[in-house]
Amino acid sequence: MKGILWGLAGVMVLAGCASQSGRSTAVGGRVTITVNEKGFEPEAVMVEAGKPVTLVVTRTTAQTCATELVMPAHGINQPLPLGQAVEIVFTPEKAGELTYACAMDMYKGKVIVR
Repeated sequence: MKGILWGLAGVMVLAGCASQSGRSTAVGGRVTITVNEKGFEPEAVMVEAGKPVTLVVTRTTAQTCATELVMPAHGINQPLPLGQAVEIVFTPEKAGELTYACAMDMYKGKVIVR
């Protein structure tokens, strides 16, 4: 019984570390991203190739230059009004990494396509 409890504790610690790693996995093709003073959080998200993805992006501060999200590979240049959730929909066709950034290319994030 002690071994099982230690095993469960280990899994909980690993799960906590994974959630703090700056990555998120899309659930049903939807990913929530917050833009704050630190930039895009989480800074990396994982999605599946060939399936539509909806990034739900909310800018929570005026103290950043990240007032839009630019993803050149998909022709996206989406303004991010303060305090409003903005949905950005696209379909990544192949595995790899797609980068996005603010218009000044100071704050960056990536979509990891599996």
